[in-house]
Amino acid sequence: MAGKKTTCPITREQFRTRARPITITIGDIPTPVPTKEFSTGSLGWYLNGKTIIDIGGTPVQVQMGLSLTIIGSKELPQDAPAAVTPAPAPVLEPVEAA
Repeated sequence: MAGKKTTCPITREQFRTRARPITITIGDIPTPVPTKEFSTGSLGWYLNGKTIIDIGGTPVQVQMGLSLTIIGSKELPQDAPAAVTPAPAPVLEPVEAA
């Protein structure tokens, strides 16, 4: 039995205009995580990079990856394409026979 799908409570436009980067702390270092529109159509936050973590006085470099996805955002309607205004038809001048 399939569960009910979660509906995203915001629109794509609301995400674009209102969502802000979040900050996570890794070790003792605050790290900003920027907003992201994923290629899948989902919305959220994404971080990929390297940082240093101290282990008993020894710094070690680590690779980090974080993906926070708003549940249900993939199903939001895509933006409507921009309205295209057709160019006016050229005015043809009558050609006189020679």
